[in-house]
Amino acid sequence: MLHPAMNEPAVDVAIALDIGGTKIAAGLIDRHGCVMQRTILPTHATEGGSAVLERTLTLARQAQVAALESGYRVAGVGISLCELVDLTGTVTSHYTVAWQGVPVQAIFTECIAPTFVDADVRAHALAEAVYGAGRGLASFVYVTVGTGISSCLVLDGQPFAGTHGNALVLSTMPVTVFDVCGRKIEFALESFASGHGLVQRYRRYRPGVTRVEEIVADAQQGLSRATAVLSSGGEALGSALAWLVNVLDPAAVIVGGGLGLAGGLYWESAVAAARAHIFAPASRAVPIVHAACGVDAGLIGAGARVFAQSIHSE
Repeated sequence: MLHPAMNEPAVDVAIALDIGGTKIAAGLIDRHGCVMQRTILPTHATEGGSAVLERTLTLARQAQVAALESGYRVAGVGISLCELVDLTGTVTSHYTVAWQGVPVQAIFTECIAPTFVDADVRAHALAEAVYGAGRGLASFVYVTVGTGISSCLVLDGQPFAGTHGNALVLSTMPVTVFDVCGRKIEFALESFASGHGLVQRYRRYRPGVTRVEEIVADAQQGLSRATAVLSSGGEALGSALAWLVNVLDPAAVIVGGGLGLAGGLYWESAVAAARAHIFAPASRAVPIVHAACGVDAGLIGAGARVFAQSIHSE
């Protein structure tokens, strides 16, 4: 165990929880954004909201014990959740984790420590603002691209949540394409350009595909349909990035998430399409960069939320 030296003040840590559709990550985060400890369990969201809540509480209690045994002081609990969350920390959707109407903050506060719940994309954006590629920027747009697609505007280091906490939904942006026969086909951005969307589209040609990496491997082997799926998905994402730049005029666009960080043809197509669709010449050179916090962005952002709140409360 790691213990503070005799007579030295205890190190503050936040218990951070990042709850996604497939996994729950728990960790201890210090004020420098370092992940001191990490545990990952499957979400098993189909078992219901109560089961996920109990599993998450167990992880939080284990993290609390680990912190105390190591001589750390727990500043609070931060939760990054793959749902809509309003400005009070109340969960307002149940697309994946059925916590809508459940007093999650109050439950964790009573059982563990003061708790702050936020939408995962805002937690990721806060991590980039405090510790990552967005440090020192007056504004940036954060976009996460993985199984789904979300976005967040950050102003002066603070993620903008909007009036109801819903200023993050990029997934339903319409995408219009024409097939080889000239027929007009409309999609939502997420169903066309996300990791899940790419896999579903490519399954028309190779039914057994389950992961984007398989599509990338086929493209590297020269299979034109794999190349077309990746490049068209990237182009659709790039058009969405350009729309955000045209509307918001940020100092940078920061892209995270598993697919957003992957690079290669998808990324190159996205950046090229974004540059082509940005209207103002002065905005066309906006930096479009990968996020710096990687797979731990949710944990780091959840921890940063705790420390930010403690500063505001002082």
